[in-house]
Amino acid sequence: MTVEIATRTMHADAKAIAEAARILRAGGLVAFPTETVYGLGADGTNAAAVARLYAAKGRPKFNPLIVHVADPAMAQGLAKFDAAASTLAAAFWPGPLTLVLPKTDDCPVAEIATAGLDTIAVRVPDHPVAHALIEAAGRPLVAPSANRSGHVSPTAAAHVAADLGRRIDLILDAGPTRVGVESTIVSCLSDDPVLLRPGGVARAAIEDVLPAPLGEPASAQANGPQAPGMLPSHYAPITRLRLGATRVEPHEALLAFGPTVPPGAAQAVAVLNLSPSADLVEAAANLFAHLRALDRAGARAIAAMPVPRDGLGEAINDRLARAATPR
Repeated sequence: MTVEIATRTMHADAKAIAEAARILRAGGLVAFPTETVYGLGADGTNAAAVARLYAAKGRPKFNPLIVHVADPAMAQGLAKFDAAASTLAAAFWPGPLTLVLPKTDDCPVAEIATAGLDTIAVRVPDHPVAHALIEAAGRPLVAPSANRSGHVSPTAAAHVAADLGRRIDLILDAGPTRVGVESTIVSCLSDDPVLLRPGGVARAAIEDVLPAPLGEPASAQANGPQAPGMLPSHYAPITRLRLGATRVEPHEALLAFGPTVPPGAAQAVAVLNLSPSADLVEAAANLFAHLRALDRAGARAIAAMPVPRDGLGEAINDRLARAATPR
């Protein structure tokens, strides 16, 4: 059972960051902004703190966590980098790219955070508050999205409070996040890097710096997910989500994309457009906030219009597919 506590929200200034670092070092839980979504931070070296994080999120313990570090040097104390991993880190860190790598022999991150695997998922976030907090805490921070497990990811402090209020110690508020979808995850465990999860860095951009295209993950995961965000049902609203909608049925809400809406939109319970101009960057930034808002509209279902799969569209479609999977 999760113990209820008084959750504070503080504007993310220097005083608040210092207080957040103190809480983390003491084993507490702090939600903080990254460029992708708000993360729920715990000291990655403190097994008890990580266990408390799992409990607060209601997260399956076989689903590993991403470890956030201040810079590549900190990452190299946790993980072994081959040539491909070094190339990707140089090209995209800080930024929304997570690398799955072999652990170092003396990796200090708690086993519970890596779900007992001999690998670790690590990234350097591109947000001044996240960077300052990791520096102030002085240790790697595990930081899955700051929401209840399986729910829509948070892109604003209010989203965190709605999901995790009275379950965590502090929320650092720095306004809405910039990217709006989680990091891309690439495995560098074999000669050819593999795309495990599309996200804030497009596949094409990654392949531009590699000698060969990214591989695809094996469909079977007998030992559980290799990385966060790979469960079939994930990022899900409570309201049923219907994909590829070309018309809106009675009592449905509409998640639109582009300048033209389908028949029935005028009678929809609610309508939100990811991007009226069909801009995939804007759509990614709006995705989770719009899903949350439509989930509260009282509709029988949410009809989601098709979104192109190029660029960030791959990540958007991945999140929509997981959100639509029955739980």
